[in-house]
Amino acid sequence: MKAATASAAVLALTLPLALVILLAGGDHSAAGTTLPGTPTAHARRDIPPAYLRWYLDAAQTCPGLPWNVLAAIGKLESDHGRSTAPGVHSGANSAGAGGPMQFIPTTWAAYGVDGDHDGHTSRYNPADAIYGAAHYLCANHAGKGGKHLRQAIWQYNNADWYVRKVLDLAARYAAPTATGRGAIAVRAALHWLGTPYSWGGGGPTGPTYGTAQGAGIKGFDCSGLTQYAWAQAGIRIPRVAAAQYNAGTHIPRHDLQPGDLLFFATNPADPATIHHVGIYHGHGRMIHAPHTGDVVRIALFTGNPYREHQYIGATRPTPQTTQT
Repeated sequence: MKAATASAAVLALTLPLALVILLAGGDHSAAGTTLPGTPTAHARRDIPPAYLRWYLDAAQTCPGLPWNVLAAIGKLESDHGRSTAPGVHSGANSAGAGGPMQFIPTTWAAYGVDGDHDGHTSRYNPADAIYGAAHYLCANHAGKGGKHLRQAIWQYNNADWYVRKVLDLAARYAAPTATGRGAIAVRAALHWLGTPYSWGGGGPTGPTYGTAQGAGIKGFDCSGLTQYAWAQAGIRIPRVAAAQYNAGTHIPRHDLQPGDLLFFATNPADPATIHHVGIYHGHGRMIHAPHTGDVVRIALFTGNPYREHQYIGATRPTPQTTQT
């Protein structure tokens, strides 16, 4: 038995496909399929606070289950409880499904949970329904990620379009979570927040005295900071920003992950004019050493007219990168 079946009411609530399709082949980990990061601004606008809390908490009952997948199912099934379609708040739809997560009675009898610990278990109670959905997904091995997660979503509603829409929406609900080398680079850079900018300063081992106007200042310039951060992740990159741009794998802006290097040029059509580099921190922000008189800081680059005008691209350092 399935937890929900497609209905006209559910179809009316589906969203257009997101830009990132998460069904590309292969058996990936849960983190590599839908990153269970912090809620995005879109998620906070779209999901009622109580529902968001229940999604986050219920997902923790199933190690490996991304909270944003649970939230995406709640969106498709009832618009997070806002739908007035038959069966959402009482009764049942034409398939017999009821409640905000659209359980049929037999599935609810097997997987229902008293999510708010009030002593009653009801598929119409949002907390119970969300915890029940997490229980059902977990029983279908959603916590294992990859093909297991996709199969668990398919078990929830036997339709390939449903799986695609859940994963597409999930990608809009959660911000990327830094993993692997990128996470190490971010943590390394954050360690030096507040360190003075020093022209020519910094390198793989940490802050140093710079040259010219940086001669009396111990700290980092922009590329010294990025070289240091990625050295802590086990990757040596060139010292100068323009050379760093040519050393990594180029990444489209919509695929940015924490740790990626962001480059800025006087003429964005000419890589030879690159003059600044920062480390992507997530949420449109970067960690960087701005200029003489300033310090290593986190700053917005998305929506910043100066940075947007000069943005030329991003790279992701790889183990094959060598120092020059």
